[in-house]
Amino acid sequence: MTIHIGAEPGDIAETVLLPGDPRRAEWAARTFLEAPRKVNAVRGMLGYTGTWNGHPVTVHGSGMGMPSLSIYVNELIRDYGAKTIIRIGSAGAMQERVAIRDLVIAMTASSLATPSSGMFRELNFAPCADFGLLGAAVGAAEAQGHRVHVGGIYSSDTFYDERADLNEAMVRHGVLAVEMETAELYILAARYGVRALSVLTISDHLITGEDLPSADRERSFGEMVEVALAAAFA
Repeated sequence: MTIHIGAEPGDIAETVLLPGDPRRAEWAARTFLEAPRKVNAVRGMLGYTGTWNGHPVTVHGSGMGMPSLSIYVNELIRDYGAKTIIRIGSAGAMQERVAIRDLVIAMTASSLATPSSGMFRELNFAPCADFGLLGAAVGAAEAQGHRVHVGGIYSSDTFYDERADLNEAMVRHGVLAVEMETAELYILAARYGVRALSVLTISDHLITGEDLPSADRERSFGEMVEVALAAAFA
């Protein structure tokens, strides 16, 4: 056990899918895994372990934002031996060509700051995805017939952002989407020498103002889980 994860040794698989919402973790585990069992509920952050096509998989919530994700990813890797971590989450589109329900696979993740920023001091470290996972996820998404975009995203510290000038600069430089966790995930993966990837579903659009109706969210997020699982075991 750790401070934030109540799982016993051996309860956490080497492959972990990481949604932000603990209830989405429960839904994904019960929908896609065989014989899922709850392995964590500390502070309401749910984690389940089961199998997918015979492979052990854990689906565990990370909470909202990089500080929360950093806690869980540190403990999952350091204390439980996770080797592959794939974030499955929602994002807001920042390019007109990226539509609601499209998948975005994050090659890189820009940020103003992360929980790890103090470690690098003057260095602007460039966190990026594991290339093998990224290629496998793109192949899986295309094979499953999904619209997919690959490139840089932005991990924000704030949900209610008021930096219109910064958003305009990112749009101009081709940033595909904004979310709140990936930059720190990729930094931690680099630090510990494990594989990481973010597979994101576009749930709203910063340019058009569109958002994904609640009735469509579950089906769309399911597509993202299928891509992540296929990529993990390609």
